[in-house]
Amino acid sequence: MSYLFFRALLRFMYRVLFRLEARGIEHIPEAGPVIIASNHISNLDPPTVGVFVKRKVHFMAKEELFKVPVLGPLIHSFGAFPVKRGGVSKDAIKTAIALVKSGKVMGIFPEGTRNSSAGMAKKGAAMIAMRSDAVIVPAAIVGSYKLFRKTYIYYGEPINLQEAIDENAEDMLEAVTEVMMSRIRDLIKQHK
Repeated sequence: MSYLFFRALLRFMYRVLFRLEARGIEHIPEAGPVIIASNHISNLDPPTVGVFVKRKVHFMAKEELFKVPVLGPLIHSFGAFPVKRGGVSKDAIKTAIALVKSGKVMGIFPEGTRNSSAGMAKKGAAMIAMRSDAVIVPAAIVGSYKLFRKTYIYYGEPINLQEAIDENAEDMLEAVTEVMMSRIRDLIKQHK
């Protein structure tokens, strides 16, 4: 109940403040395990990625946020779960794989930190996708979150991992990561 209420509230706020529009929402499967992999340009990105999606989108959030009164319980109710900063959190990876395997949607920023160009990415998103048999939907946030100026979220066609990667690749995770980031960069170029 609170998720639907706050999603509607955020949708209204983002539409008014940032004139946020979503394109390609039909590319997100209505059922089954899905990872939405997006570029990361601002702390405002998690709601942007999930606010127009019909299904609940789960995210990893830095552990410190869960210790903030009111905010911690709120983001937990939205489906966020903690990740330790400064290294790979095995618990967070296990949680993510189990969550996605159970047929849920997870939003991931493969770059890990904010970056304006969709540059270097970590292999965690690819690992979660491969271990959970998830469909990867590339997404691109285009705009600057300037008040009353247009910001867009574009969702691309799902990536078929079997078709996208070369079985002879030396590092399968790197190959999947590169395909994913290439699709995100293509979306950014098409819509800038």
